[in-house]
Amino acid sequence: MDNILDIAKRVLKTEAEAVFALVEKLDSNFERAVEIIFQSKGRVVVTGMGKSGLVGKKIAATLASTGTPAFFLHPAEATHGDLGMVTSDDVIITISNSGETEEIVGLIPFLKRFNVRLISVTGNPDSTLSKVADVTLDVSVKEEACLLGIVPTASTTATMAMGDALAVALLMKRGFKEEDFAFFHPGGSIGKKLFIKVKDLMHTGDKIPKVFLGTPMSKTVIEMSSKRLGHTIVLDSNSRIAGIITDGDLRRGIEKWGGRLFELTAEEVMTRNPKTVSEEELAAKALSIMESYSITALVVPGGDGRAIGIIHLHDILKQGIV
Repeated sequence: MDNILDIAKRVLKTEAEAVFALVEKLDSNFERAVEIIFQSKGRVVVTGMGKSGLVGKKIAATLASTGTPAFFLHPAEATHGDLGMVTSDDVIITISNSGETEEIVGLIPFLKRFNVRLISVTGNPDSTLSKVADVTLDVSVKEEACLLGIVPTASTTATMAMGDALAVALLMKRGFKEEDFAFFHPGGSIGKKLFIKVKDLMHTGDKIPKVFLGTPMSKTVIEMSSKRLGHTIVLDSNSRIAGIITDGDLRRGIEKWGGRLFELTAEEVMTRNPKTVSEEELAAKALSIMESYSITALVVPGGDGRAIGIIHLHDILKQGIV
């Protein structure tokens, strides 16, 4: 018996070669398939049985998340009522390595009644599905990665890659942008980077650590400790932002003045002109500013120069915005 690693390497090599071979199979049929989907006023309905069905679900999900409305239709369920989800404006993508899958071939007469456009993704360009399709995408492979040559491996990988090629070609044709992708992924890291703003995470109201210029450092430390942000904003007599005091300022103050630090006022210890960020700015931008200056918090000023909030590094990291 072959070494386990040798088997794995052969599988990966076979599947990689199957995908690479698709490059030579791409022709005007691929362009026609993209154009049919692009011009469609409806959705893309992907159907397939068994392993092809699982691949079809992934292709439908990828299309839907990149600006092409799509869903998966199980061929067996279709004949028991789910055909009602199909409209004449839709485009059907049938996936079958043999092109003769009984459940899918059986759908053809019903799909033709809708007068829908049909794209066949198959490993057999001479199959029944290929003959009735408007366009056929050839995903035939030289061999399966399975040593027995019967388990769908290289063929399913090639099919999934062809689906990705369709999705990417369509998103480029539609001018799909990162912001659009984020719109469909509000819970993902990209969505968080592009949707969550400073105002969504900043501390406001009584949660803002703040003292005035003449506040003794003994009381300033208490304010910093009670608000648990390691910072406090220093305000002037008009409650406008005058500076900021950080944990770092305290450490440096102790090194410089020792116990006398607590006899000083906030004004004598603070850092003037603290770094700020607009409440309308993206939280990801705030993170970038913090990284640039090696700081852990930013003051959020209002239009009148008063502090309306403060955002801390930990607030951003907790949201998974990295």
